[in-house]
Amino acid sequence: MPPFEENLRRIETIPGIGKWTAELILAEIGTDMDRFPTAEHLASWAGMCPGNDESAGKRRSGKTRKGDPWLREAMVEAARAAARTKDTYLSAKYHRIAARRGSKRAAVAIGHSMLVIIYHILEERTEYVDLGPTYHEERNRQAVIRRHLRSLEKLGLQVTIESIS
Repeated sequence: MPPFEENLRRIETIPGIGKWTAELILAEIGTDMDRFPTAEHLASWAGMCPGNDESAGKRRSGKTRKGDPWLREAMVEAARAAARTKDTYLSAKYHRIAARRGSKRAAVAIGHSMLVIIYHILEERTEYVDLGPTYHEERNRQAVIRRHLRSLEKLGLQVTIESIS
């Protein structure tokens, strides 16, 4: 692994990925991302993207396809480790998805997100930058305010909004 130390160091900065997992990822996908046109192609090859079985407007199974078993297992394990980290984007995303879809689907979704991040790190030779646990709330601030107002109105409360600053 000595020739790949720089790539290993970059991948290890992602929450939930340690040295062993980073080595396994590089062993399975390599460092040359030219073989995958996009990050989504990498995720599909690894079997970490949801299926789309639809017929006559009826959605059936969304089961993931078979892919590299070693990489899938490592990514799900890394996703579960990332879910236990404090104040990170991946942890917040895991908990948001797990609340709606369950922990197993959330782990696969976070594994998919991590593969996309790895693709961009290797393709662009950049460092990982965590977006923070409140990324989605800040991005959709007005939607969050409206949602909380509706919740309070359902509880029978009337609220007046004033900006602090």
